Amino acid sequence: MNCLFCQIATGAIPTKLLYEDKDIIAFNDIAPKAPHHILIIPRKHIETVNDLENADTELAGKMLLVAKKIAAELGISDAGFRLLMNCNRQGGQVVYHIHLHLLGGRQMSASMG
Repeated sequence: MNCLFCQIATGAIPTKLLYEDKDIIAFNDIAPKAPHHILIIPRKHIETVNDLENADTELAGKMLLVAKKIAAELGISDAGFRLLMNCNRQGGQVVYHIHLHLLGGRQMSASMG
């Protein structure tokens, strides 16, 4: 498969993982937009949020719980953090494998666009 994140998930592209289980991995973004910018991805290839199915409900929920766990480990839970998921080109998606951005370690702006 040509998907960058699938290659990371299988170990074909070596990456330092911050979290790993049978369903999900997490690693630092290569172009961070905050002191902490982590990508949380499912091992299963799902291109966009539009491609999620009812069978993916548990997986999508687990991504949020992994974000919560990582934020706590980084010590940013109480101060706050942002979770963001882009969908398709106009939504800002660049890699077509769903991924949750966890950003923290500084004051986030109120602007979302």
